[in-house]
Amino acid sequence: MGAFAVVTLYRHGYIRPNNPSLQDYPVRGVDVSSFQGAIDWPQLVSAGTLGFAFIKATEGAHTHDARFLQNWTATSGLIARAPYHFFSFCSGGDEQAQNFLRFLPDTGELPAGVDIEFAGNCKHRPSYAVIRQQLRIFLNDVESVTRRKPIIYVNGASYARIVQRYFSGYPLWVREVITGPPVGSFPALTFWQYAGNGRVAGVGKLIDLDAFIGTTKDFERLLRLGHP
Repeated sequence: MGAFAVVTLYRHGYIRPNNPSLQDYPVRGVDVSSFQGAIDWPQLVSAGTLGFAFIKATEGAHTHDARFLQNWTATSGLIARAPYHFFSFCSGGDEQAQNFLRFLPDTGELPAGVDIEFAGNCKHRPSYAVIRQQLRIFLNDVESVTRRKPIIYVNGASYARIVQRYFSGYPLWVREVITGPPVGSFPALTFWQYAGNGRVAGVGKLIDLDAFIGTTKDFERLLRLGHP
């Protein structure tokens, strides 16, 4: 099979480098936004392997995800949920936290997530020191309301340049869709986004697939305490 064919199959969700076993990672989840369009959540959950969902709520200081409230309501009582916020490098942490917290009907069953990545972010960003300062404000504001430490979503670049060594104690949700679980590289690894091209019943578009790092009992403890 040629390289072009492999890339095409990957982009359409027919090839996934990572295929973790349920025995090793029994608690699975998805993360969604308005990109996925309408989701048939009962059909998606009916397979029996889905335990949680990260659902995009807001972005930056003013943007709301168009399908958040619909997804949030539809998943109530079906699976454990966490709202997440896409953090803008060019807005203040306090106003971003206000945008996020004011839009939530409730805080869900899992700690809130904050997405830290360069893709799709503002181009004329301030220094990393300023970004860290504003991120810390956001995290503190969210924790003060939800009473749980937020989960920080990173990829290799955003972790190395922004988060590493500066935000110890926060659980991490790490994207690694090629090489397998990056357990040794991220001491606080709690969730692993192992695929960005999932094809699942109930969703017409590709979807991100995630796994909890730990046992079912560990996950139940996270639900009770808000931290692994």
